[in-house]
Amino acid sequence: METRNLPDIEVVYHDIAVRTLEVLRVTRPTPRMVRVTLGGPELAGFVDRSPADHVKCFFPEPGAELPVLPRVADDGDGLEFPTEPPFPVSRDYTTRRYDAEAGELDLDFVLHGKGVASVWAEQATPGQKIGVAGPRGSIMVPWVFDWYLFAGDETAIPAICRMLEELPEGVPAKVFLLVDDAAEEHPIDTRADAEIVWLHRDGLAHGEGDLMEKAVKGVEFLPGDPFIWIAGEAGELKPIRRHLHKDLGLNREYTDVDGFWKRGIVNLDHHEPEDEDD
Repeated sequence: METRNLPDIEVVYHDIAVRTLEVLRVTRPTPRMVRVTLGGPELAGFVDRSPADHVKCFFPEPGAELPVLPRVADDGDGLEFPTEPPFPVSRDYTTRRYDAEAGELDLDFVLHGKGVASVWAEQATPGQKIGVAGPRGSIMVPWVFDWYLFAGDETAIPAICRMLEELPEGVPAKVFLLVDDAAEEHPIDTRADAEIVWLHRDGLAHGEGDLMEKAVKGVEFLPGDPFIWIAGEAGELKPIRRHLHKDLGLNREYTDVDGFWKRGIVNLDHHEPEDEDD
Protein backbone atom coordinates (compact mmCIF):
# COMPACT_ATOMS: atom_id res chain seq x y z
CA MET A 1 0.00 0.00 0.00
CA GLU A 2 1.53 3.29 -1.10
CA THR A 3 1.83 6.20 1.28
CA ARG A 4 2.69 9.83 0.90
CA ASN A 5 6.05 11.10 2.08
CA LEU A 6 5.65 10.61 5.83
CA PRO A 7 8.35 11.33 8.41
CA ASP A 8 10.29 8.52 10.02
CA ILE A 9 9.29 7.46 13.50
CA GLU A 10 12.27 8.31 15.69
CA VAL A 11 13.42 6.43 18.77
CA VAL A 12 15.06 8.68 21.36
CA TYR A 13 17.18 6.93 23.96
CA HIS A 14 17.66 8.18 27.53
CA ASP A 15 20.22 7.67 30.25
CA ILE A 16 18.86 4.87 32.37
CA ALA A 17 18.27 5.41 36.08
CA VAL A 18 17.02 3.22 38.92
CA ARG A 19 14.81 4.98 41.46
CA THR A 20 13.15 4.09 44.73
CA LEU A 21 9.78 5.84 44.78
CA GLU A 22 7.07 6.19 47.39
CA VAL A 23 3.36 5.56 47.02
CA LEU A 24 1.58 8.91 47.42
CA ARG A 25 -2.00 7.74 46.85
CA VAL A 26 -4.05 4.89 45.45
CA THR A 27 -7.30 5.22 43.48
CA ARG A 28 -9.64 2.87 41.58
CA PRO A 29 -10.65 4.21 38.14
CA THR A 30 -12.58 0.95 37.64
CA PRO A 31 -13.29 -2.08 39.86
CA ARG A 32 -10.33 -4.02 38.44
CA MET A 33 -7.89 -1.17 37.80
CA VAL A 34 -5.69 0.35 40.49
CA ARG A 35 -3.96 3.67 39.81
CA VAL A 36 -0.88 4.14 41.99
CA THR A 37 0.58 7.64 42.17
CA LEU A 38 4.29 7.61 42.98
CA GLY A 39 6.62 10.38 44.07
CA GLY A 40 9.59 11.22 46.23
CA PRO A 41 12.94 12.99 45.84
CA GLU A 42 14.33 10.39 43.43
CA LEU A 43 11.59 11.12 40.87
CA ALA A 44 13.43 14.33 39.92
CA GLY A 45 14.82 14.10 36.41
CA PHE A 46 12.40 11.40 35.29
CA VAL A 47 11.94 11.37 31.50
CA ASP A 48 8.52 10.98 29.88
CA ARG A 49 8.28 11.86 26.20
CA SER A 50 5.97 9.37 24.52
CA PRO A 51 2.60 7.73 25.26
CA ALA A 52 4.17 4.28 24.92
CA ASP A 53 7.02 4.98 27.37
CA HIS A 54 7.34 2.14 29.84
CA VAL A 55 9.30 1.46 32.97
CA LYS A 56 10.45 -1.63 34.80
CA CYS A 57 8.87 -1.82 38.26
CA PHE A 58 10.63 -3.67 41.08
CA PHE A 59 8.44 -5.02 43.87
CA PRO A 60 9.37 -5.82 47.47
CA GLU A 61 9.27 -9.45 48.52
CA PRO A 62 6.35 -10.28 50.85
CA GLY A 63 7.15 -8.85 54.27
CA ALA A 64 9.97 -6.62 52.99
CA GLU A 65 9.82 -2.83 53.03
CA LEU A 66 12.17 -2.21 50.12
CA PRO A 67 12.55 -3.90 46.73
CA VAL A 68 15.76 -5.57 45.62
CA LEU A 69 17.13 -3.43 42.80
CA PRO A 70 19.63 -3.91 39.98
CA ARG A 71 22.39 -1.40 39.42
CA VAL A 72 23.09 0.68 36.35
CA ALA A 73 25.95 -0.83 34.34
CA ASP A 74 29.27 0.98 34.52
CA ASP A 75 28.95 2.07 30.90
CA GLY A 76 25.47 3.43 31.62
CA ASP A 77 23.93 1.14 29.01
CA GLY A 78 21.56 -1.26 30.72
CA LEU A 79 21.10 -2.85 34.11
CA GLU A 80 23.20 -5.37 36.02
CA PHE A 81 21.34 -7.87 38.18
CA PRO A 82 22.57 -9.78 41.24
CA THR A 83 23.97 -13.24 40.54
CA GLU A 84 22.88 -14.59 43.94
CA PRO A 85 19.63 -14.28 45.90
CA PRO A 86 17.75 -12.22 46.73
CA PHE A 87 16.90 -11.40 43.13
CA PRO A 88 14.88 -8.41 41.91
CA VAL A 89 11.22 -9.08 41.09
CA SER A 90 10.10 -6.92 38.19
CA ARG A 91 7.38 -6.30 35.61
CA ASP A 92 7.10 -3.73 32.79
CA TYR A 93 4.41 -1.03 32.93
CA THR A 94 3.43 1.87 30.71
CA THR A 95 3.48 5.27 32.39
CA ARG A 96 -0.03 6.73 32.53
CA ARG A 97 0.86 10.27 33.65
CA TYR A 98 3.94 12.20 34.70
CA ASP A 99 3.70 15.66 36.25
CA ALA A 100 7.18 17.05 36.81
CA GLU A 101 5.91 20.16 38.59
CA ALA A 102 3.79 18.17 41.04
CA GLY A 103 6.40 15.43 41.34
CA GLU A 104 3.95 12.65 40.51
CA LEU A 105 4.03 9.52 38.35
CA ASP A 106 0.87 7.46 37.73
CA LEU A 107 0.95 3.76 36.92
CA ASP A 108 -2.20 1.71 36.23
CA PHE A 109 -2.32 -1.91 37.42
CA VAL A 110 -4.94 -4.45 36.34
CA LEU A 111 -6.10 -6.78 39.10
CA HIS A 112 -5.93 -10.14 37.38
CA GLY A 113 -4.91 -13.38 39.05
CA LYS A 114 -2.22 -13.66 41.70
CA GLY A 115 0.73 -12.20 39.85
CA VAL A 116 3.30 -10.25 41.83
CA ALA A 117 2.22 -6.87 40.42
CA SER A 118 -1.51 -7.46 40.94
CA VAL A 119 -0.99 -8.63 44.51
CA TRP A 120 1.21 -5.63 45.30
CA ALA A 121 -1.16 -3.11 43.71
CA GLU A 122 -4.22 -4.48 45.50
CA GLN A 123 -2.61 -3.90 48.91
CA ALA A 124 -0.65 -0.74 48.04
CA THR A 125 -0.98 2.10 50.55
CA PRO A 126 0.66 5.52 50.87
CA GLY A 127 4.19 5.34 52.20
CA GLN A 128 5.12 2.02 50.64
CA LYS A 129 8.17 1.84 48.38
CA ILE A 130 8.66 0.49 44.86
CA GLY A 131 11.60 0.53 42.46
CA VAL A 132 11.32 2.05 38.99
CA ALA A 133 13.90 1.88 36.18
CA GLY A 134 13.62 3.70 32.86
CA PRO A 135 12.18 4.61 30.48
CA ARG A 136 15.11 3.47 28.35
CA GLY A 137 13.75 5.11 25.23
CA SER A 138 10.80 6.90 23.67
CA ILE A 139 9.13 6.14 20.34
CA MET A 140 8.32 9.57 18.93
CA VAL A 141 5.27 9.27 16.69
CA PRO A 142 4.52 12.50 14.80
CA TRP A 143 0.78 13.15 14.86
CA VAL A 144 0.60 13.95 11.12
CA PHE A 145 -1.34 10.95 9.82
CA ASP A 146 -4.75 11.18 8.17
CA TRP A 147 -6.40 8.86 10.68
CA TYR A 148 -5.57 6.45 13.50
CA LEU A 149 -6.48 2.94 14.56
CA PHE A 150 -5.79 1.90 18.15
CA ALA A 151 -6.71 -1.40 19.80
CA GLY A 152 -5.67 -3.20 22.94
CA ASP A 153 -6.55 -4.95 26.15
CA GLU A 154 -6.09 -3.60 29.68
CA THR A 155 -2.30 -3.64 29.40
CA ALA A 156 -2.49 -1.28 26.42
CA ILE A 157 -5.19 1.08 27.67
CA PRO A 158 -2.81 3.50 29.48
CA ALA A 159 -0.83 4.09 26.28
CA ILE A 160 -3.96 4.35 24.12
CA CYS A 161 -5.50 6.87 26.51
CA ARG A 162 -2.36 9.00 26.32
CA MET A 163 -2.34 8.81 22.53
CA LEU A 164 -5.95 9.93 22.39
CA GLU A 165 -5.14 12.81 24.73
CA GLU A 166 -2.34 13.95 22.41
CA LEU A 167 -4.05 13.61 19.02
CA PRO A 168 -4.82 16.85 17.16
CA GLU A 169 -8.32 18.24 17.29
CA GLY A 170 -10.77 16.64 14.88
CA VAL A 171 -8.50 13.93 13.48
CA PRO A 172 -10.40 10.65 12.94
CA ALA A 173 -9.55 7.73 15.23
CA LYS A 174 -11.04 4.26 15.51
CA VAL A 175 -10.46 2.65 18.91
CA PHE A 176 -11.20 -0.83 20.28
CA LEU A 177 -10.60 -1.52 23.98
CA LEU A 178 -10.89 -5.07 25.32
CA VAL A 179 -11.99 -5.41 28.97
CA ASP A 180 -13.82 -7.91 31.16
CA ASP A 181 -17.21 -6.21 31.20
CA ALA A 182 -19.06 -2.89 31.12
CA ALA A 183 -17.92 -2.02 34.65
CA GLU A 184 -14.38 -1.55 33.30
CA GLU A 185 -15.36 1.22 30.90
CA HIS A 186 -14.25 4.72 31.89
CA PRO A 187 -14.19 8.21 30.33
CA ILE A 188 -11.28 9.09 28.03
CA ASP A 189 -10.35 12.68 27.22
CA THR A 190 -9.55 13.48 23.60
CA ARG A 191 -9.86 16.31 21.09
CA ALA A 192 -9.86 13.82 18.24
CA ASP A 193 -12.95 12.67 16.40
CA ALA A 194 -12.67 9.30 18.12
CA GLU A 195 -15.03 6.37 17.74
CA ILE A 196 -14.36 4.33 20.90
CA VAL A 197 -15.77 0.80 21.08
CA TRP A 198 -15.47 -1.24 24.28
CA LEU A 199 -15.21 -4.99 23.71
CA HIS A 200 -16.40 -7.16 26.63
CA ARG A 201 -15.02 -10.64 27.33
CA ASP A 202 -18.09 -11.42 29.45
CA GLY A 203 -16.53 -14.48 31.05
CA LEU A 204 -13.79 -15.33 28.57
CA ALA A 205 -10.35 -15.77 30.10
CA HIS A 206 -7.72 -13.15 29.38
CA GLY A 207 -5.89 -14.11 26.20
CA GLU A 208 -8.78 -16.19 24.84
CA GLY A 209 -11.21 -15.39 22.07
CA ASP A 210 -11.07 -13.37 18.88
CA LEU A 211 -13.01 -10.23 19.81
CA MET A 212 -10.16 -7.89 18.95
CA GLU A 213 -9.29 -9.76 15.76
CA LYS A 214 -12.86 -9.52 14.49
CA ALA A 215 -13.06 -5.84 15.39
CA VAL A 216 -9.84 -4.93 13.59
CA LYS A 217 -10.62 -7.03 10.53
CA GLY A 218 -14.02 -5.37 10.33
CA VAL A 219 -12.63 -1.82 10.20
CA GLU A 220 -13.60 0.16 7.12
CA PHE A 221 -10.40 1.98 6.22
CA LEU A 222 -10.65 5.71 5.72
CA PRO A 223 -8.96 7.59 2.86
CA GLY A 224 -5.36 8.59 3.42
CA ASP A 225 -2.52 7.23 5.53
CA PRO A 226 -3.26 5.59 8.88
CA PHE A 227 -1.08 5.06 11.92
CA ILE A 228 -1.98 1.83 13.68
CA TRP A 229 -0.99 0.84 17.21
CA ILE A 230 -2.26 -2.39 18.74
CA ALA A 231 -1.06 -4.21 21.85
CA GLY A 232 -2.15 -7.04 24.12
CA GLU A 233 -1.70 -10.79 24.46
CA ALA A 234 0.86 -12.06 21.94
CA GLY A 235 -1.17 -15.03 20.72
CA GLU A 236 -4.29 -12.94 20.15
CA LEU A 237 -2.31 -10.48 18.06
CA LYS A 238 -0.69 -12.92 15.60
CA PRO A 239 -3.67 -13.08 13.19
CA ILE A 240 -4.12 -9.31 13.49
CA ARG A 241 -0.48 -8.66 12.61
CA ARG A 242 -0.69 -11.10 9.72
CA HIS A 243 -3.84 -9.40 8.41
CA LEU A 244 -2.36 -5.91 8.52
CA HIS A 245 1.11 -6.77 7.24
CA LYS A 246 0.44 -9.65 4.84
CA ASP A 247 -3.16 -9.30 3.68
CA LEU A 248 -3.30 -5.50 3.52
CA GLY A 249 0.40 -4.86 2.91
CA LEU A 250 0.57 -1.93 5.31
CA ASN A 251 3.85 -0.17 6.03
CA ARG A 252 5.30 -1.87 9.12
CA GLU A 253 6.89 1.36 10.36
CA TYR A 254 3.44 2.86 10.78
CA THR A 255 1.69 -0.35 11.86
CA ASP A 256 2.87 -1.37 15.34
CA VAL A 257 1.37 -4.60 16.71
CA ASP A 258 3.09 -5.43 20.00
CA GLY A 259 2.60 -8.47 22.22
CA PHE A 260 2.83 -6.99 25.72
CA TRP A 261 2.27 -10.36 27.41
CA LYS A 262 1.76 -14.04 26.59
CA ARG A 263 -0.38 -16.64 28.29
CA GLY A 264 1.77 -19.03 30.31
CA ILE A 265 4.86 -16.81 30.15
CA VAL A 266 5.96 -14.78 33.17
CA ASN A 267 7.50 -11.38 32.41
CA LEU A 268 7.51 -11.68 28.61
CA ASP A 269 10.29 -9.70 26.91
CA HIS A 270 8.17 -7.78 24.42
CA HIS A 271 11.30 -6.16 22.96
CA GLU A 272 12.13 -9.42 21.18
CA PRO A 273 11.54 -9.33 17.39
CA GLU A 274 8.14 -10.51 16.25
CA ASP A 275 7.72 -13.61 14.09
CA GLU A 276 8.89 -12.72 10.60
CA ASP A 277 6.07 -14.82 9.15
CA ASP A 278 3.60 -12.32 10.61
